[in-house]
Amino acid sequence: MATLIHDFIFETARQAPAAPALSYQGVTLAYGELAQSVRDCADALLQLGLQRAGRVAVYLEKRHENVIAMFGAAAAGGVFVPVNPLLKPEQVAYILKDCGVSVLVTSRERLAQLAPALAGCPRLRTIIVTGERGPDAAPGGVQILSWSSVLALGADLAAKFHDTIKHAMIDKDMAAILYTSGSTGRPKGVVLSHRNMVAGAASVSCYLRNTPQDRLLCVLPLSFDYGLSQLTTAFASGACAVLINYLLLRDIIEAVEQEAITGLAAVPPLWIQLSQLSWPLSTPLRYITNSGGVMQPGTVDKLRAQLPHTQIFLMYGLTEAFRSTYLPPEQLATRPDSIGKAIPNAEVLVLRPDGSVCDDEEPGELVHRGALVALGYWNDAARTAERFKPLPPQADGLVLPELAVWSGDTVRRDADGYLYFVGRNDEMIKTSGYRVSPAEIEEVAYASALVAEAVALGVPHPLLGAAIALLVTPAPGVELGREALLSACRQRLPAYMMPLWVDIRSEALPRNPNGKIDRALLAREIAEVLATIPVNAGERP
Repeated sequence: MATLIHDFIFETARQAPAAPALSYQGVTLAYGELAQSVRDCADALLQLGLQRAGRVAVYLEKRHENVIAMFGAAAAGGVFVPVNPLLKPEQVAYILKDCGVSVLVTSRERLAQLAPALAGCPRLRTIIVTGERGPDAAPGGVQILSWSSVLALGADLAAKFHDTIKHAMIDKDMAAILYTSGSTGRPKGVVLSHRNMVAGAASVSCYLRNTPQDRLLCVLPLSFDYGLSQLTTAFASGACAVLINYLLLRDIIEAVEQEAITGLAAVPPLWIQLSQLSWPLSTPLRYITNSGGVMQPGTVDKLRAQLPHTQIFLMYGLTEAFRSTYLPPEQLATRPDSIGKAIPNAEVLVLRPDGSVCDDEEPGELVHRGALVALGYWNDAARTAERFKPLPPQADGLVLPELAVWSGDTVRRDADGYLYFVGRNDEMIKTSGYRVSPAEIEEVAYASALVAEAVALGVPHPLLGAAIALLVTPAPGVELGREALLSACRQRLPAYMMPLWVDIRSEALPRNPNGKIDRALLAREIAEVLATIPVNAGERP
């Protein structure tokens, strides 16, 4: 049985080395080939000086090298840090510096854009670049190596020494750090152990009933816990993960047909768009899943009509616990608005602020306990203490407290034990499946020197879940135009964080009794205005 996250790959390689494991652009690696590449990568990283729990960042679009680097880092006793390929150089550099990355795996094109920002990453020692060309000159003591030379180094070591000595590991050791936007502006790194990831993969693959015959299409970013779960779920069951970097929505449907995809995961905004397209009369899809927000009943109805023989799993998860609940497909007709019950090997509680259990239908905070509870936030004791808190004793005589994830989400539980999402307790904006910090957008607006005050808000949107609205007042002496502000934001923010609505006001923004900008009032005002204006996806009013 797998103890460490890379064990899934190695175990299947021993039992079925020729079974397909990972496919990208028509090239498939069998489990035996993938396992060997992961071992070669691990051996090379150790030779390059990777320390136990040393951080290896991967800043790439989905491709073979991305997956090999992540699992190779884990196999070497390091910690992989997948970085969203949509992030801008300053955001990437912040992550690299925050968790002290020593090795970066990226492409030559991305490195060219990122290089000026790397001066603030003093612990970075090695950059591995993909592609056929040889490495450029190393700047400032950082060695730059090609991907092919790194794998060759690992293979050569294996041939000479047969068994490279790796750092000792147990399942409670760190395996990955996933960065998600924080309520104070800067992204926070959620630290996952091998146990977290192994338990999560085993649980999800159990209720999805995955088998080696499954082929899972990886549409979502691998830096997103839901996207990474497609890999770990596939490997846990000996299935094949198919990578895709799509340009058009039709590419996804075509990939489902051409690649004989049996499992597809997406977030609500993507499902809304996919539900509006024509699907083939016959499709290989056995199931689809939704997480990252609530799927509206209308979207569910359209998907059921388009995919009558496909099971639909509605799920709820948070990075700090990977996955928490799922609704069995047979309950969909009677409870289409439910997020279901706890996944296997987890308990989900609905608690009052004092830790007591809420009554049926009484709103309370969703609290997750079990093997999937993460190790906390990287280098952030204050925010870790806010989210990872002890539970009331679960049995008489227990002395040590058990830490659980207090989600910050309000839910209610019906008499049959099914849960229903009510809302968030913080100011985070959930848009296109991403959690976006208002403070991070405001920081960019202020840095432009164009504004005196700035507030970013989330307002309901039929396709995005929530759209980002940016309300500002001009800096003294500035003739502020909407396009100038958007241009400044575009230089530092990825597309999914860009404001859809910009409101430039001449008077100071309203305050609440505490003297803070009244976000609730502004949100109501913007929502009322937007409700009167038809807004299509991608259009900015």
